[in-house]
Amino acid sequence: MLDTTPLLRLYAAWRRRQLARLDPAATQERLLLRLVARAADTRFGQTHEFHRIRSVADFQAQVPLRRYEDFWRDWWQPPFPTLRGATWPDPVPFFALSSGTTSGATKHIPCTAAMLRSNTRAALDLLVHHVTHRPASRVFGGQSFMLGGSTDLTTVAPGIVAGDLSGIARARLPAWARRFGFPPLDIALMSDWETKLDRLAATAPKADIRLLTGTPSWLLILFEQIAAKGLGDTAPEAFPRLELLVHGGVNFAPYRPRFEAWLAGSKAELREAYPASEGFLAVADRGPGEGLRLMIDNGLFFEFVPMDELDRPHPTRHWVATMQPGIDYALVLSSCAGLWAYVLGDTVTVVDRATPRVLITGRTSWAVSFFGEHLIDAEIETAIAAAAEAIGAMVTDFTLGADLPTGGLGGHVFLVEFEHAPAPARISAFAAALDRKLAALNDDYRAHRAEGFGLRAPEVHLVAPGGFARWMKAQGRLGGQNKVPRVIGDPARFEAARRALLA
Repeated sequence: MLDTTPLLRLYAAWRRRQLARLDPAATQERLLLRLVARAADTRFGQTHEFHRIRSVADFQAQVPLRRYEDFWRDWWQPPFPTLRGATWPDPVPFFALSSGTTSGATKHIPCTAAMLRSNTRAALDLLVHHVTHRPASRVFGGQSFMLGGSTDLTTVAPGIVAGDLSGIARARLPAWARRFGFPPLDIALMSDWETKLDRLAATAPKADIRLLTGTPSWLLILFEQIAAKGLGDTAPEAFPRLELLVHGGVNFAPYRPRFEAWLAGSKAELREAYPASEGFLAVADRGPGEGLRLMIDNGLFFEFVPMDELDRPHPTRHWVATMQPGIDYALVLSSCAGLWAYVLGDTVTVVDRATPRVLITGRTSWAVSFFGEHLIDAEIETAIAAAAEAIGAMVTDFTLGADLPTGGLGGHVFLVEFEHAPAPARISAFAAALDRKLAALNDDYRAHRAEGFGLRAPEVHLVAPGGFARWMKAQGRLGGQNKVPRVIGDPARFEAARRALLA
């Protein structure tokens, strides 16, 4: 196969110079004003008087924050599926289907030609940072394997299709580029996830895979199936020429030990990306924990709303010129797909303003305060990882709910699946370590736990290996980009999950 990595290195040299010249505030304001001018004659633009907007402040004064449900009800559902002129002037030929991890409802996210170009440029930026870090890379000397959902698309109207974002991306690939991608079309089109995964496990180790990307939990299942077929217990055995493993979509801390063990002896590097159905937002240009670099010149305008103000009538709306490190922000997006002041549902903290970098801390809907403890997703993920390390175990997946008080104290209930089921004594040690770490991370939790004041110690229940995969399958959400909900706030839903997962 022709190695096109030298062309990538040439592009990377040009792109690094371009990135070095960017002024974040000026770049973002110019980008926003271009987007606003482009959409001024849409129904949304006319309603919000886009023709009068001359600055970020003008935009924030005239366009209120909205969530997906607001856009769907007021702007997208009435003309669906023909959205041309609603919130973006061009045709919307694609809808990326996204399952809400808390509600389970399927979202139809508009995906324009401009957004697909934006996603492609973002993916190239990730590779720019890879070859910068690995100058001898030959990442394009073999195949790139994206572990995603079915690439089959559903026609919803003439010239308009819906499906998994990976399928949309594949449909746009020119014929010459498809031979660099894996899996082959007959496997990519499979909609039955278990059959597809079995075929992937059997065929992927025989291909020359240089780049591998996917959601961590599903990648781990793929690795287990490859090992079960005797095709490799580790990356050097299964994918000897692997250079880059890209992960994203969830907090990686609970998964890192398993991936590092699987990669031991390999020359491959781990690199995080921040893709969403709404856009490719950021990529890792440095090491773990140093933040993800926002794509500030790529069709996306970012705002940052302090989490404690998100539900206020008039919250403070920061942008790259005013954001501050150390604050838990809800991320807000305006884009070349016709999203305007759209509350994405993710929370981030800023780690660098000069070159805007953020850390993903969780979901706006995943904050836990059953008893006034005000835990955020990042604290829960960190505590799970620390507790697993304390007992020398590796967590595969988990979810959290609550036993609400009916006379005594209430408490958190964790349903946890480990790579190898620990003995009961180690489960107790895991629960104790989890409790200690949550108390160390969160003052409200510590106060509620003090002397049994308002919260009993967390319960940890063991989910059998493969339990979460079976549960997701039963809900029709097995594989691809579907993720296990970390927190189930509705008591009835959590009780149903508990019965199913512990059966």
